[in-house]
Amino acid sequence: MNMNKLTHPSEALFEGEQAFPIIPSCEHFAGSEKLISKALGLQDTIGAVFDITCDCEDGAAAGTEQEHAEMIVRVLNSDLNKHKMAGARIHDYTHDCWQQDVDILVAGAGNLLSYITIPKATSVDQVAEMIGYIKKVAQDNHIEREIPIHVLIETHGALREVHQIAALDWVQVLDFGLMDFVSAHHGAISASAMRSPGQFDHRLLARAKADVVAAALANGVVPAHNVTLDLKNQEVTHSDASRARNEFGFLRMWSIYPTQIQAIVDAMKPDYSEVIAAASILMAAQQADWGPIQFDGELHDRATYRYFWELLQRAKQTGVDVPEDADKAFF
Repeated sequence: MNMNKLTHPSEALFEGEQAFPIIPSCEHFAGSEKLISKALGLQDTIGAVFDITCDCEDGAAAGTEQEHAEMIVRVLNSDLNKHKMAGARIHDYTHDCWQQDVDILVAGAGNLLSYITIPKATSVDQVAEMIGYIKKVAQDNHIEREIPIHVLIETHGALREVHQIAALDWVQVLDFGLMDFVSAHHGAISASAMRSPGQFDHRLLARAKADVVAAALANGVVPAHNVTLDLKNQEVTHSDASRARNEFGFLRMWSIYPTQIQAIVDAMKPDYSEVIAAASILMAAQQADWGPIQFDGELHDRATYRYFWELLQRAKQTGVDVPEDADKAFF
């Protein structure tokens, strides 16, 4: 068969439907100009394996909201933003500045923003209104792309309506916000549950995390796990990320300190033996024009091909070496 006529998996496996978003498994938060600039520099040092969230909510001091948003626009439009892998968190619905944040960020960096994160929503109606405003500002500024929306699930109301939130247009990620969610329980969950093992073992938190992941995946949305409070112990971060990934199905996690980034990426990246198997199966499937095949005595068809294609893309995104023949054929 002529290699030029082989069908790419993105075309063969997702005809007529939207493919699952393949985005970095780590999202690093930075508030000040100094920390945002440092994080952008780390993308060159570590590699383009993590996103940066420029924080308007906690990053801006009261009274400096406009200047802070304008700073983010300036930095994202500078040569520092080489990889174009940065988004921004705006203020919540009850804050007077959330619309101002959108006006400044979308008008100034609407074609550069990897995403906009909405915090502290209490209902699907709030999220829908905020997304509607973002769409309007984008349209007014002649920005034709969809700007991915990330929604923090950290209130009882948001958790109650999490499936409806996940189904909204433009939503790409559901983020679980542990600390605000614990605080919303008025002492019924102790502060120790903001750390491991309590954050995974406490039944109310385990239920909430599982609900967020289930809603996200059912709607083709990426579930993202909360931060690790222990800033400098990479083993704790790695353990938390591993539990989040393997026990709950989270595909992304927040970082709030530079040393957490690599630990999260390492914990969430696919096992190399699975990457090798995925590459071999997909190469054989492509040669069979994506019909059923036997591989190592097992039957594979489009259902398993989708799984392995997403795994291979996730491996590439997290810096895992993909076999050379598969790399040439698919990337």
